[in-house]
Amino acid sequence: MADQYGFWRLLAEGLRGHTGWKPAWRDPEPKAEYDVIIIGGGGHGLSTAYYLAKNHGITNVAVLEKGYLGGGNVGRNTTIVRSNYLHTGNVLFYEKSLQLWEGLSNDLGYNVMFSPRSIINVFHSDSARDADTRRGNQMILHGADAVLLNREGIRREAPLVDVDNPRFPVYGGLKQTRAGSARHDAVAWGFARGADRRGVDLIQNCEVTGIDVRNGCVVGVQTNRGPIRAKKVGMAVAGNTSRVGKLAGLPLPIESHVLQAFVSEGLKPMLHNVITFGAGHFYISQSDKGGLVFGASLDGYNSYAQRGNLPRVEHVMEAAVSFVPAVSKVRMLRSWGGVMDMSPDGSPIIDKTPIEGLYLNAGWCYGGFKATPGSGWCFSHLIANDSPNHHIEQMRLDRFETGYVIDELGAGAQHNLH
Repeated sequence: MADQYGFWRLLAEGLRGHTGWKPAWRDPEPKAEYDVIIIGGGGHGLSTAYYLAKNHGITNVAVLEKGYLGGGNVGRNTTIVRSNYLHTGNVLFYEKSLQLWEGLSNDLGYNVMFSPRSIINVFHSDSARDADTRRGNQMILHGADAVLLNREGIRREAPLVDVDNPRFPVYGGLKQTRAGSARHDAVAWGFARGADRRGVDLIQNCEVTGIDVRNGCVVGVQTNRGPIRAKKVGMAVAGNTSRVGKLAGLPLPIESHVLQAFVSEGLKPMLHNVITFGAGHFYISQSDKGGLVFGASLDGYNSYAQRGNLPRVEHVMEAAVSFVPAVSKVRMLRSWGGVMDMSPDGSPIIDKTPIEGLYLNAGWCYGGFKATPGSGWCFSHLIANDSPNHHIEQMRLDRFETGYVIDELGAGAQHNLH
């Protein structure tokens, strides 16, 4: 099946008006009962279903999506893939996810367009160099790759960066060569097709309106297409985590914030890496279509809306021009917003909940897309075995009560600062 979308098939379909294509996955009616229900048809929900079937042989699974598959954050991000984290609780997980990315197209038999073009985190002071040196050493100790660049290294790798900016002079950067980007839609489609072919039911336009709990155990869900029984239920709904948690009477330490992203008109190749601006939390790369894809910090208010406000747009453009002055001559094509599920320490939660049979996948903040294969791999293991594997042992729900947080920024327990 790996050549279903190969050159000769594309050529043949083009010659006959593309009349021979078949749906990439089924459109089944929901059954009365499943072994596992996954709420959320985004990247994490689809990858969880795929690995439940592939790794654990659990195929009586339904993915319930209130809209269409891939219509949430997995289709509304800046496509960056990396594992350049400091704390053990994160770097172990994200390095596992990056390893899965490296073989994902072959595994799915579907080109997710993973491009290991590298990422460079630029720093602007001696103290920031020290911090990135420590981060790089920690990455190497955990099996990731890291290279420290000086100013001349930045000039060589990214000649359009304003290294001599008088306000934010560039001292160097931390490079991860194996990092890069992927095609977000293709990732969702590849996992959807892979899960469907293993017998998973992907049910679109099926909104969960209630979670049935009896004597402290989950027994199923209520939907706009009727009740569905289940032995286990997994939540993977990103910015709607707090809403869905309330359906089970479960308060969660999640705030929802808007994160805006932007893409420019198509240009000839000018940025060959993913690059981040250490003085303003700005990141930019160039897509295969030529558009510059970039974003920055959260909008500073809670919202479930997939749109942002103009002050944040101005901030992003200021950072873009300060960092890469050449973009001042570029026209912005469009912008969009994703709803981020922000945890108090800026790190994810993959754990069982106090309700037996109900499992939580949330708190991805800025890291949701890059985590897609790793999240599904680890969440499926948790659901299948009722215990975490070693990649997510520190991503516990109760860490905010015990104090064992994974605070990469050192910003404390404030959602919007992460």
